[in-house]
Amino acid sequence: MPPGFSGGILNLKMTEDLYIKFLNNECTTEELKLIIQWIKSEALGEESKKWGFENWKSFDEGNIPGNDKKFIELFDKIQNKIDKESDKERKFQNRKSGWFTWMTRAAAILFVPLLSFFLYTVSQKDFLSTEYTQLSVDSMEVISPVGSRTVLQLSDGTEVHLNYGSKLKYPQTFTGDTREVTLVGEGYFDVAHNPDKPFIVKTKKLNIKVLGTEFNVLGYTDVDVVQTTLVKGKVVLEKKLPEGQNKTLGTLVPGQHVSYNTQTGNIKSTKGNVEKYIAWKEGKMVFDETPITEVAQQLKRKYNVDIQVKDDIKDYTYTVTFLDEPLMQILDLMTIATPVNYKVLPRKKLPDGTFSKQKIIIKRKDE
Repeated sequence: MPPGFSGGILNLKMTEDLYIKFLNNECTTEELKLIIQWIKSEALGEESKKWGFENWKSFDEGNIPGNDKKFIELFDKIQNKIDKESDKERKFQNRKSGWFTWMTRAAAILFVPLLSFFLYTVSQKDFLSTEYTQLSVDSMEVISPVGSRTVLQLSDGTEVHLNYGSKLKYPQTFTGDTREVTLVGEGYFDVAHNPDKPFIVKTKKLNIKVLGTEFNVLGYTDVDVVQTTLVKGKVVLEKKLPEGQNKTLGTLVPGQHVSYNTQTGNIKSTKGNVEKYIAWKEGKMVFDETPITEVAQQLKRKYNVDIQVKDDIKDYTYTVTFLDEPLMQILDLMTIATPVNYKVLPRKKLPDGTFSKQKIIIKRKDE
């Protein structure tokens, strides 16, 4: 039963029988005024919302006449009428026109439970009680394809750049005392300042905790190192302990780069030239005395190839900057700068009809 209506025009109660008369266009003028006043004053009250929600949960969609196509067409018409009508007062004064007429026709088909829920949903942004909202999926995930970079903005205003093949998992809306996201790969974060809600980037075995700052995080699954570079602001590094607690490792200052080995626990820190760690978001690859193995690793991620470096040249380093050059051009330049050569192997057709990644072997020129 709908809740009782207090303070109505007539000494009547908003009963289900009266509601059905309204749906069937059989109300007297006085009864219609009572229903309209109930909609205006109490339809969205706590008692009415609870009643509507309980009816919605017990609603049997099998009782809807007609097929799904008719059902969808009906609601399309309702939505079109709502969009076209802007004079709210006229809607209530003339129930023969506008969305009110369409709403009552829809309710006559779908019966009382669906009408009460419809009134509730079009009048509240949340449109569901807390109990129902908790059932919805709140987690979002963005994946930056191999060879592409992605930029997104979170609900708190934080801007995130994702590097090739990276993945970020985050909530639609941050709740609780912290703003937590999970990163696999590499991301550059420009965090919206909020002293009451720390921003936490979770990686494997390491958390990066900030209030509002700009920093870079690298934590791909195929390497045992998590790197953090602070551009400005303040960053706290926390190690994840097996028992679920976190241990503070230290605080970074602007311009500092920290590399944490997830297997050994070793930490390396340098300061200066942060450009080489963040230039990727501008499409650059900056190498400064960078080992050839690390160069190969970055090329693999960007160009989606498999690069193998022979053991006898792993001590070679490179100092060079590339700006979206083709892979083969980069490899050719490497052969000029150092005594190395490369061999491109043909791709193999797999049992499922696809082809393997392009494989490239980098070796000494005299081999």
